[in-house]
Amino acid sequence: IISSSTISKPLAILTARHASHVQAAVICAKIHSIQLRIRSGGHDYEGLSYISDIPFVILDLFNLRSIKINITSETAWVQAGATTGELYYKIAEKSKVHGFPSGVCTTLGIGGHFTGGGYGNMIRKYGLSIDNVIDACLIDVNGTIHNRKSMGEDVFWAIRGGGGTSFGVILSWKIKLVHVPRKVTVFKVQRTLDQGATDIAYSWQHIAPKLPKHLFIRLQPEPITIGNGNKTIRVSFIGQFLGRSRKLMNLMNEEFPELRLQQNDCIEMSWVESTLFWAGFTNGTSIDVLLNRVVENKVFFKTKSDYYKSVIPKQGLVMLWEMLMDIGNIFVQLNPHGGRMDEISETETAVHQRGGYLFKVQYTVYWSESDGGIGAAKRYVEMSRRLYGAMAQYASSDPREAFLNYRDLDIGCNESNDTDFGVAEVYGTKYFNNNFMRLACVKAMVDPENFFKNEQSIPPLPSSH
Repeated sequence: IISSSTISKPLAILTARHASHVQAAVICAKIHSIQLRIRSGGHDYEGLSYISDIPFVILDLFNLRSIKINITSETAWVQAGATTGELYYKIAEKSKVHGFPSGVCTTLGIGGHFTGGGYGNMIRKYGLSIDNVIDACLIDVNGTIHNRKSMGEDVFWAIRGGGGTSFGVILSWKIKLVHVPRKVTVFKVQRTLDQGATDIAYSWQHIAPKLPKHLFIRLQPEPITIGNGNKTIRVSFIGQFLGRSRKLMNLMNEEFPELRLQQNDCIEMSWVESTLFWAGFTNGTSIDVLLNRVVENKVFFKTKSDYYKSVIPKQGLVMLWEMLMDIGNIFVQLNPHGGRMDEISETETAVHQRGGYLFKVQYTVYWSESDGGIGAAKRYVEMSRRLYGAMAQYASSDPREAFLNYRDLDIGCNESNDTDFGVAEVYGTKYFNNNFMRLACVKAMVDPENFFKNEQSIPPLPSSH
């Protein structure tokens, strides 16, 4: 946690309105040896897109937000500063049977979201966002504009999941729209410990990654206080089925009867309306809220992540519940893999975590100024690290892997103006596993002097390797 008094302010914030503005920013920053931090939406868990300890300039792409939908070819060009909510809205304007697999939060900037993979609730049907990207527009270290053909397949591979700000400035992406039914079904079923939540959560680990592709069920445990002042755990099972509720009920009764899903738990709606459900809006909210770019109810938080290749035993779940109740201000999300993710090679894009992974976990502690300012920050971050340490025995290992879009400097980082390859290999292997070395090779090709860098960027592969 950095004290606000130690954070250096940018020399300037450049809000580009045209590709030429981005080209000029890159060339000028390079000439004057000023670090460039590239921002598209602001959902940057460690602030690397707008904080540095040396003189720097922020290149903010939020004005580059054009979205051009072509239903005939089932494609779209989306600029980096557009949000996921804006993309969903624009698709829905053109079609009731098309969508795009992307994040649940509707204020995510497309630029950063895609470069980290782009994780969402259609992952089991259609994979990550980057699995549905077919072209991109990139400005390199020399200010040259490239498309997929001119940048080459190695660079196109790297920017899909490898963290695009290591390789240049991505202006826009060409995506392939996916098919969705006119009606999808969502549900949120909650069970407390007294209602058998531990047994159901244990079963979920075996079942959720093996369900048919068109069904995604997130598991979300959180501590609550019940009437007598005691704490317990309430586990939410939040689902989306790409189909009607009657088929879902038949499927759940056959595959996951332990949850005891009822017909009145199911809500049928259009796909675009389901994006509001996942973002936490009440049923019936106008889809116009997808155009809101400002995050409401801001809190301070620290997030860590894990991938799991084997189930957490019941005693591990009990330990997790106890730690959540001890921390208090925390929520945890377990998101299943399987389906389409099992069919994509670990080398297809920079995202390595494909087949063999059961689920990904996000642990998020949060606090407000009323909890005690810097003191609260240190306390909650320490509790977050303690929880992370306790779960190590069950998570992936050698390396213990992490998700780039849940950026976490605890797993290793360089100084603002330094990129030690040995240090980078530590965090790089955790994010990208065996794909890290190929990313470093691509970096050496396109940015050998390491102009584009941050505390967790990809370094150029040294000639000694």
